Amino acid sequence: MSRADHIPAPGVTAVIIVAAGRGSRMGQDGSAPKQYARLGEEAVLEIGCRAFESHDGIAVILPVIHPDDLGLFEAAVTQHGKLLPPVFGGATRQQSVHAGLRALAALEVPPDRVLVHDAARPFVSAGTVSSVLDGIASGTGALPGLAVPDTVKRVDSDGAIEETVPRDGLYLAQTPQGFVFEELLAAHEAALAAGRSDFTDDAAVFEWDGGRTVIVAGNAENFKITTQDDIGKANKIMILKEEDKAKVPHVGHGYDVHRLVPGGPAILCGVEVESGMRPDGHSDADVGLHALTDAVLGAICDGDIGSHFPPSDPQWKGASSDRFLAHACRLAREKGGDIVHLDVTLICEAPKIGPHRDVMRRRVAEICGMAASQVSVKATTHERIGTLGRGEGIAAMATATVMMPAAPVDAHKGAQEADREDLQQE
Repeated sequence: MSRADHIPAPGVTAVIIVAAGRGSRMGQDGSAPKQYARLGEEAVLEIGCRAFESHDGIAVILPVIHPDDLGLFEAAVTQHGKLLPPVFGGATRQQSVHAGLRALAALEVPPDRVLVHDAARPFVSAGTVSSVLDGIASGTGALPGLAVPDTVKRVDSDGAIEETVPRDGLYLAQTPQGFVFEELLAAHEAALAAGRSDFTDDAAVFEWDGGRTVIVAGNAENFKITTQDDIGKANKIMILKEEDKAKVPHVGHGYDVHRLVPGGPAILCGVEVESGMRPDGHSDADVGLHALTDAVLGAICDGDIGSHFPPSDPQWKGASSDRFLAHACRLAREKGGDIVHLDVTLICEAPKIGPHRDVMRRRVAEICGMAASQVSVKATTHERIGTLGRGEGIAAMATATVMMPAAPVDAHKGAQEADREDLQQE
């Protein structure tokens, strides 16, 4: 197989996967380099290659390996449709990336963009790749990063703290790092000509040559395997991913409506909204949270809000509805479910929901232990039709998507046998 068999079309992206490292061998015990360590049945490098193989925005994948590792590479990596034959890297990461760039430049039609990724980061997500691609522009590179969560200390050679470094604006850089291909190649060529070989990532090379790099959202799973403990962490992630594959989506729907009475504020999606009218009900009458509660309960097939919190029970009079939604989410997790998306639409003539939408999203996410990016809040009027259109009431419709463990085959058989028995009795 020659590289001519993998000519990218104009306007596409190539990925260089840097896998030539020799410095970290899991304790120098003579085992294979970390990129060939096994996670379950697969090598770290194979898992990373497959992540890019499955992304529609990637045209070709070029591994850069150590000359001594060709046998390891051939044994570890399956020949994917986008995979180029590997090229050999140099003594430093910078030299290895440069070798990969020169190999891509030698293609009959070089790519217009390039991503550079560490082979020791096997869990790069499709969303991270897409975010990096979206951030690339002429003169601008992009890389995923995580905001530094802990206090940062600068220490001297003896380990004594010299100063506390403000963490505002500090990020942990990840890969893939993306650039216009010709611009990154020019930056590496300029660094080589200047005798610079000490850059630790490609953004540093690019910025040294006058480029600009922006940060996009990173992912905590996209960590770099460095130690034996990291292998253990990676194996745990693999187990969780296999469990997730065994889950199936359950979708539940919820609907709630309350009449409006004079007085305020209105409690909607857990947020106080200034209004001359408020929903009337046994609890705080939060139609948004009530609909979401029923949606989650529907997804896990566990009744409705009334069966868990009957309005005839005085203990729920005036109760805050966040308790209801939190209870439904807790039941979902106890059943092994992962709530991956919540969507609620408020239907009313007033109050205006738009100015409060993002606060509502964050509040719902807080109640459910989710990210705000997994919560959608929308609003519409009733076009002045009916009781809602006359401003006499407010309603909400909601949908919950919950990934639930697939029912065992025996459970399906049991249900089928019960159905047959019911039919025979009829």
